[in-house]
Formats: sequence, structure tokens, C-alpha cells
Amino acid sequence: MAQRVTFRRRNPYNTKSNKIKVVKTPGGILRAQHVKKQASRPKCGDCGIPLPGVAALRPRQYASISKTSKTVSRVYGGSRCSNCVKERIVRAFLIEEQKIVKKVVKEQTEAAKKAEKKDSKKKN
Repeated sequence: MAQRVTFRRRNPYNTKSNKIKVVKTPGGILRAQHVKKQASRPKCGDCGIPLPGVAALRPRQYASISKTSKTVSRVYGGSRCSNCVKERIVRAFLIEEQKIVKKVVKEQTEAAKKAEKKDSKKKN
């Protein structure tokens, strides 16, 4: 006859957090071994790809590992991928350049208006 294995000590329902693996002990007895949930890899907050260089653990386990396992030595290390960081830097640079160009154009138009006023006063 087949030997049956029952849930022991923990809750008696087949939930996601209560999965078991049947293991045969050296004494030939079948025992239930509780399996922990698989951890998903941390994802980039902008594009959603898995972050390379960051450990894939269950949330509580991050408290017990070193900081170097949780981050990458870069700005936005453990939350954004390198491509998204690069895009942010380029975008910020282009926005600043655009502000400077607007300022220069505004100064040129004001200078042109002043020159027109002086020319019209000289003619009158």
C-alpha cells in the first residue's frame, strides 16, 4: 500500500504558502518537507526588466544580507537599470540646454526690438 503524507504542525490547508515536498528519510519513512516560495527578481522601476547584480530573495531576507548584494555601485543602483539612468541623465542635460537656448533667443529678440526703436527715433 502507498504511504500517505499529511500536513503537520502548520495549517492544514493547501495554500500557496504551505506547499510541501515528499521526502523519504533514511529510515524509509515518507515525510513532508515545507518548500519556501520562489523569489522574483527585483525589476527596474521604469522599464521593468530584471536588475542585474541584485540578489533575488524574499522581502524579509534583504534585511540580513550585505548592502553590496542589494545594490549596484551607480546612481539609482538597486532600483533602475543602467539604460534608464543613462536616459535620465541625457534628458536632464537636454532640458538644461533647451532652457539656455530659450534664454539666448529671448535676449536676441529683445536686442532686436531695442535696435528697431532706436532706428525709428533717429528717422523721426
